[in-house]
Amino acid sequence: MAGVTGAGSAGPPVRVLIVDDDALVRAGLSMILGGLPDLAVVGEAADGAEVPEAVAAYAPDVVLMDIRMPRVDGLTATEALRAQPHPPEVLVLTTFDADEQVLRALRAGAAGFLLKDTPPAEIVHAVRRVAAGEATLSPTVTRKLIAHVTSDLGPTGPDRRQERALRLLTGLSERERQVAVALGRGRTNAEIAGELFMSVATVKAYVSRLLTRLELNNRVQVALLVHDAGLV
Repeated sequence: MAGVTGAGSAGPPVRVLIVDDDALVRAGLSMILGGLPDLAVVGEAADGAEVPEAVAAYAPDVVLMDIRMPRVDGLTATEALRAQPHPPEVLVLTTFDADEQVLRALRAGAAGFLLKDTPPAEIVHAVRRVAAGEATLSPTVTRKLIAHVTSDLGPTGPDRRQERALRLLTGLSERERQVAVALGRGRTNAEIAGELFMSVATVKAYVSRLLTRLELNNRVQVALLVHDAGLV
């Protein structure tokens, strides 16, 4: 497909499982991702109920997960999947960019989300980033999602969440806090390295340390915690 090129990786291809109840969407995603040397669509599923068996059968690195499906929705499937030991990364598929379910999926451990009308080259880039441990959530999208969800909460809901977030972040060192805030702003490892005068390897080490200390699954959850604390 025009505008979509290989990444030139010498390692094994990233294994992708597509989960969507729309056969046309599955076919379109397979066309976009198929044929690239560093990506391989290893299987498909039409409902969240099929995800455990499909993951066991295909051992994907990344799952593209639709939210709205007839039997078991993508949110429930994501929560169950991410609770398993050594789960694949999850990219949520949605038709809305301000959906409270998207934020719930991210809190459950999804690595980001894609709109279904995302250009093919960006879909490929998102899958590669997630497989490499990066997030696919821009600062603008993060702000929109959080504003959408907190507007629907009662007056004490955001306060409780902020209290918890501040308590968790209090134990961080100054440098760890700086890296966490940068993640909250949607920065990549390379951007954080430039801003904080670190090497990319050092940034990766800090991110890993943050995940361990905060008991979180991925960098998106760190970003959400920083937003909950009101630090960005």
